[in-house]
Amino acid sequence: MALAASGDFVVDANANSTGGGVGVATFALLAGQEFSVSVAANDLWSAGPLPRWSNADGLVGDLFYTAGTDSEVPVYAIGTQIGQAFSQHGQGGLSAAYGSLVGQIGNGSFFKIGTSYSGTATAAGILNLYYFDSINSDNTGSISAHVSAVPEPETYAMLLAGLGLLGGIYRRRKQK
Repeated sequence: MALAASGDFVVDANANSTGGGVGVATFALLAGQEFSVSVAANDLWSAGPLPRWSNADGLVGDLFYTAGTDSEVPVYAIGTQIGQAFSQHGQGGLSAAYGSLVGQIGNGSFFKIGTSYSGTATAAGILNLYYFDSINSDNTGSISAHVSAVPEPETYAMLLAGLGLLGGIYRRRKQK
């Protein structure tokens, strides 16, 4: 029986990299359980020297410094290019952009999460979150990922059955 769970988890580009770090453990999921992950599009992290800043979608396009740029990014002149598209990285059964937020359930394959993901767990296990990269030594910054796990329909059925049972017990005690 899986219960509803929701929480925010900080994923660090260095400590939680697929290239030398460990994942951030979130919630235990059951196979077939629905879950979602979301990250603010302006929450940034870096794969190294300029121009390697990106959001959780990874290094997929040009990114320029503005007055409203994430406070984790060092201050640059307005208009400085801080991110650009890089080649894809392949690891753990996945090919995705460097700097992408990726997940792994148990010891399964990596899958891309990016800034917004909704899906179904393909296996039972802990959902771990990672910064997708080949080497973690030059990574900086972190993002905050909001994870929600939806309970299985059987959980609701068991909850309703339990409440019905408690209601019946309460009614019998009240009648005595």
